[in-house]
Parts: sequence; structure tokens; C-alpha cells
Amino acid sequence: MRNLLIVLVLAVLSGCATVNKMETGNQNIGERMTLTLDGAWNHVALPGQGPAQTWTMEGLPVDVLLIYSGLKDGEAIHRAPSSGQKSFNFRASMQPDEIVGLFEGFLSRDGSQFQLTKLEPASFGGEKGFHFEYTLTRKVDGVTLSGTGYSTVSKGELFALIYQAPRLTFFSRHKDRVEQIARSARVKT
Repeated sequence: MRNLLIVLVLAVLSGCATVNKMETGNQNIGERMTLTLDGAWNHVALPGQGPAQTWTMEGLPVDVLLIYSGLKDGEAIHRAPSSGQKSFNFRASMQPDEIVGLFEGFLSRDGSQFQLTKLEPASFGGEKGFHFEYTLTRKVDGVTLSGTGYSTVSKGELFALIYQAPRLTFFSRHKDRVEQIARSARVKT
């Protein structure tokens, strides 16, 4: 996570990243998912970013909303790992706890501490899915983040929203907006 944060900050500062405002209303995310936004978000596009779109309200690395739209069987949930790093690949046959385990591995691969606090069935994208909550204590600075995620597997593809922010102030500030986005998600069949 520390390396990811450093890369994100350096990319933004060096002008390699582009930031686009995602306006209120319907947004097509990939080929099969739509979300309805009630308020603008910032979409940060980084070179070599990986399969998830990265959105933020407060700016990176304060808060981040990762959006996965149609990750295919066998694909990694992150950009290509550097040598020696483990790859976390999605399999269409995975159960909810295994999918959460992918996100846990990705978010804690720098030594940060991940703790799952809730995992429950929930509708997402108009399909049967699940919701989970977690805390993550970043190794780089000791800040504790709260996180929430929603996911489903449709036609063998992964669709997910993962939001995390410092638990004091920032997480609660945008949690309702993230839940509204999750409720609005529609996956085309």
C-alpha cells in the first residue's frame, strides 16, 4: 500500500495522472455496469493503473473508491505486480469470502493490517451479491481506515465497489454517498 500511495502521489504531482469530474447522473462504467451519482466525484486515471477505476472525493490518498466493472476469470484485481509480489487473481468460481480475501491480500500486501468486520449477503447491481466492511491500519503511517465493499459475480465477471477513508471524519462523511451509488448500480445481463 505504501508503494501504491507513493506512486499515486508522484504521478499526480508529475502530471502523469488525469483527473476528470464525474457529474451527477447516470454513468456507464465499462461495458456492463451503470451507476447513478448524486453529486460529483473525481475520477483519477493513472498510467498502468490496473482494472479498477479510481475515484475520490477528498483527494488521494485521503479517500478512494475503487470500481471494478467486468473483471474476467483469471485477471488480477490490481496492476501487474513488481517482481517478488504476489498476484491476486479473480476466479469466477470464488465464494464471497474468497473474493474478500483477494481484496484483503491486495490492500495489505505492504504489511498493512486488514480486519474483516462484516460479511453478509446483499443485492448489488440488481443481482445476488454481498456486502462487507473492514478496517485497515496502514503500515506507512499507522492511520486506521474504515472500508466498505459491495460485489457480485455476473456471467463469470466480477463487479465491485470498494470505498475506504480514515475512520475519523472522512469515512462517515461519504459513506452514505457510497451506499447510494451501490444501491443504484445496475449490471447489464
